[in-house]
Amino acid sequence: MTANNQASHLIECDVCVIGAGSAGLSAASGAAQLGAKVVLIERGAMGGDCLNTGCVPSKSFIAAAHAAHAFKAAMAMGVGEGLAPKVDFQAVHDHVHAVIGAIAPNDSVERFEGMGITVLKESASFVSPTEVVAGNHRITARRFVVATGSRASLPPIPGLAACKPLTNETIFELTTRPDHLLILGGGPIGLEMAQAFRRLGSEVTVVDAGEILGKDEPEAAPLIRKVFADEGIALHENAQFADPKLVDGGVQATVKTASDTRTISASHLLVAAGRTPNLDGLGLDLAGVKTNKKGVEVDARLRSSNHRVYALGDVAGGPQFTHIAGYHAGIFVRNAMFGLPSKVDYAALPWVTYLDPEVAHVGLTEADARKQHGEVTTIIEHFAENDRAQTEKRTEGFIKLVLTPRGKVLGATMVGPHAGEMITLWGLVISGKVKLSAVASMIAPYPTLAEISKRAASAYYKPKLFGKLPKAWVGLVQKLLP
Repeated sequence: MTANNQASHLIECDVCVIGAGSAGLSAASGAAQLGAKVVLIERGAMGGDCLNTGCVPSKSFIAAAHAAHAFKAAMAMGVGEGLAPKVDFQAVHDHVHAVIGAIAPNDSVERFEGMGITVLKESASFVSPTEVVAGNHRITARRFVVATGSRASLPPIPGLAACKPLTNETIFELTTRPDHLLILGGGPIGLEMAQAFRRLGSEVTVVDAGEILGKDEPEAAPLIRKVFADEGIALHENAQFADPKLVDGGVQATVKTASDTRTISASHLLVAAGRTPNLDGLGLDLAGVKTNKKGVEVDARLRSSNHRVYALGDVAGGPQFTHIAGYHAGIFVRNAMFGLPSKVDYAALPWVTYLDPEVAHVGLTEADARKQHGEVTTIIEHFAENDRAQTEKRTEGFIKLVLTPRGKVLGATMVGPHAGEMITLWGLVISGKVKLSAVASMIAPYPTLAEISKRAASAYYKPKLFGKLPKAWVGLVQKLLP
């Protein structure tokens, strides 16, 4: 029997959302609160990747690792000499899942049904450009949202799948600490998990086909390499990962670089080497929706080739961040609910790699800025010159500003403690077109790490403020003043 024949219950609505992750939940709630009749369809766990296998568990796990590492930092200040953290990995697992449980009610079926949204726990598939089937329901809608997210993918390496490697979807189910975690992939997930597992007591090896932090400013990677070396994390960049296989007690693989070939044995293998959009079974061809290997093809308003169908979040083929999913939902609401031709603008797109120190960026890198604008100016200030950083013995890191010659901020990178919190200021500067002079003249509380932003902004004006002309003017004023 076909899906068409099975479907018996017709639902007519204004908006049908497929996928209850960050993008889908935000789009559904926004539309419902504006009076639209909304159907929300989710075949898996409410909250999607972010709540269940992504941002929430990973940052909870990293928080536990920070707590363990705090013992070492305390000893450097004369506190707890000789003490070492005792890690109960089962308790760490329980902490991670307790945080998920605490946040889950915000994404629950009950909460969204309380908004008047019809929630269907089914798989959804288009059967025409204006109809979706989910279980025994046929849904017609004025607008559809595809927000099905993405999943971890395995590189086409012979033998890799047979090793049944961990991914972000399974790593947080571990209740016993790995003796040696081998990580394939040096992107944000791979690096974050490397440092966290190392701080919780695992031996860790990272293998990446390229160089780490390739999308960030080049000054960031050397600093993180040193941190990893100091913490005892083995890092192999520009390396080939080959011949993975299961062995007694774990896995084994060959790692080749330009200067070395070695066999690495580990108790566990984590693959963090890319993601694949969730398009399977959606019947997008029947809806007249074009796709490619990155996801649904969309225009600047996030509309697919069928303008009734929008794609939001990871499945839209753009930047894969939870905050982008929420941003996309806002674009959808403005277009579909208010009829405003709102378009995506990534000029102030922030991203953070939650290492210690954190690596945070917003806007353009220097290289991208030179491609788009030609001549640019850069300013770098180091946390070693920040008094608060000195008091906390956290002097590693820097801020880098990328500016036009006239002082317009194009991008900013911060590497340091709490950089992810402090980069928000520069996102506002870029998106709000705030003048650099406003940051330079603001009163920043002392002593704070955030003073580094004021210091960097002020540095742009130093050559002009203390040049020959200002000095001549001051000399004249001093002669004329009584």
